[in-house]
Amino acid sequence: MANAKPANDRTQDIDLEQVGKLIEALEQDLAKVRGGSEDVQRLRDEVETLKNVLSSPIRRHHWVRDGLHGVRAGLEEALDTAITRGLKVGQYISEIGRILGM
Repeated sequence: MANAKPANDRTQDIDLEQVGKLIEALEQDLAKVRGGSEDVQRLRDEVETLKNVLSSPIRRHHWVRDGLHGVRAGLEEALDTAITRGLKVGQYISEIGRILGM
């Protein structure tokens, strides 16, 4: 089978519907954050980028995976920012890890 994917290729395991729900929830929470540090703005940008990938007519799973990693990194960077206290950061990081199979 020349076209078979390696067993460790988990890119097809991403549930795009779950990613969409996660992004929607993150957008709602980020809308509640007033002001914002550079880290929070970077997180907003990552969320917007992933939203655009999901709304594209051509959705590549590896783009979604990369976007999720970007959002996760943004959440981790913003974790220490006092402004993010209203966000459920730990919950989002856990959900992204679950979606990515981590």
